Amino acid sequence: PPRAAPRLRLLPGLSCAKMAEAAETAAGGSPGPGVGPGRVDPRPVSEPPAAAGPGPGPRAAVPPPPVYNWQAAQRSVRERFSFMFNNELLSDVHFAVGKGRQARRLPAHRFVLAVGSAVFDAMFNGGMATSSAEIELPDVEPAAFLALLKFLYSDEVQIGPETVMTTLYTAKKYAVPALEAHCVEFLKKNLRADNAFMLLTQRHRAVCGNTFIRPGEAVVGQPSGCQGSVSVWPRNREDPEKALNGDEEFKEGDQEARLFDEPQLASLCLENIDKNTSDAISAEGFTDIDLDTLMAVLERDTLGIREIRLFNAVVRWADAECQRQQLQLTPENKRKVLGKALSLIRFPLMTIEEFAAGPAQSGILTDREVVSLFLHFTVNPKPRVEFIDRPRCCLRGKECSINRFQQVESRWGYSGTSDRIRFTVNRRIFVVGFGLYGSIHGPTDYQVNIQIIHTDSNTILGQNDTGFSCDGSSNTFRVMFKEPVEILPNVNYTACATLKGPDSHYGTKGLRKVIHESPTTGTKTVFTFCYAAGNNNGTSVEDGQVPEIIFYT
Repeated sequence: PPRAAPRLRLLPGLSCAKMAEAAETAAGGSPGPGVGPGRVDPRPVSEPPAAAGPGPGPRAAVPPPPVYNWQAAQRSVRERFSFMFNNELLSDVHFAVGKGRQARRLPAHRFVLAVGSAVFDAMFNGGMATSSAEIELPDVEPAAFLALLKFLYSDEVQIGPETVMTTLYTAKKYAVPALEAHCVEFLKKNLRADNAFMLLTQRHRAVCGNTFIRPGEAVVGQPSGCQGSVSVWPRNREDPEKALNGDEEFKEGDQEARLFDEPQLASLCLENIDKNTSDAISAEGFTDIDLDTLMAVLERDTLGIREIRLFNAVVRWADAECQRQQLQLTPENKRKVLGKALSLIRFPLMTIEEFAAGPAQSGILTDREVVSLFLHFTVNPKPRVEFIDRPRCCLRGKECSINRFQQVESRWGYSGTSDRIRFTVNRRIFVVGFGLYGSIHGPTDYQVNIQIIHTDSNTILGQNDTGFSCDGSSNTFRVMFKEPVEILPNVNYTACATLKGPDSHYGTKGLRKVIHESPTTGTKTVFTFCYAAGNNNGTSVEDGQVPEIIFYT
């Protein structure tokens, strides 16, 4: 028979709230220790205790009893909404988040989600609104979804190195730009050389179900060739309903989608790689990047590393890619997986010794390519090669140049003697090349050796044995060093150029002091020129060759 409800004895000073709580307790609904007005059951709602009773198998979830008058302890709207976070109280929808043993069932409130996200608004209130009380999200990490909910309920940001990328993905998927911004800012502050490549890849582990997050690292990546599916928030955020219906890019199966289209963040990654190229390519994450990312990096003129080391790193990547594609580690397969990336390696920037000991024996290059490059290293005039010979300059900022002559005249001859001029500067710079005058007889090719010498010690700091083509005009023509040459303030240096070719134009009315002023900062770089004693082919402060110095500050 049903038990009669216990009779309550009124006590002086007992409030209605206390009476109600006492009644609930007497009826067997004790909320347990530590639970009262303004507090929730500390047990996770997605992991309720098993119901008592004999027999094997999982027990039905038993939600914690409601807490009476919890509103009284929450003094603001924010506190009241925060109280509802991850709380079964008044929940009207549940999300089954994640897959396998890591999956979790999380309660939520449609109104709160719709207010904070256009995607949820379309999901619950749009023309194709779902009426289901249980929504499966297998491509979302439980920790990331909880971080999203926490932000929507309370504006609190809970991200860390292990969850930031999955949270960024989730924030983008559900169109919560404020949380996206917090994730991007976190990544900027924690960007390092050893995670820049993995971050630059910008692909989520949901693409193929493989995780590449290591403890303490804020990176997630996907090896190229990985098969799988991913959901991506569309570029056009005006119509989330359309996206949910699969009419736009918000659909499964777009395995090539780049999820985190953050131009500023990508730019910071590339700048970090430029400044710390050696550390970046030595990191484990380098071999996990996809081919597009590899090519984007190899195309850069600003990598601070010798080309032979870059080649060795690319071979490591090719080894890893062959393994991902289950190909044998043969030179032919390495060339196959590299594809167009191979043509972006600047073999002409290597020394002949570096090329002979490495790339020439790797088997990755064809015999014709090896012969062509050896001829480029040893023969003058140098034959054209299929590979880029433009130097990589590991300097950021804008290229600058100064010209020390005010007028150009005709007929300057060459007999194997170097044109030389001494100079000093007032601040540290990096010289990357010279501008030289060309032929007075129309289009012509010149062979040239350029050098920068530390005058006092007669030490060659940089040189390049190369050539250039001119069009017969009185313009200067760029001849670049293979690597930037550091020039220190108030130190004597000698700029040398040994040309082999027909008579050329030359400069006159030379300036002893030339000042370059930065158009953005106003900083002045002052060059002071003086006569270089000895054999100089007639070049002096007043007239001659080597009119232009190209540099970075």
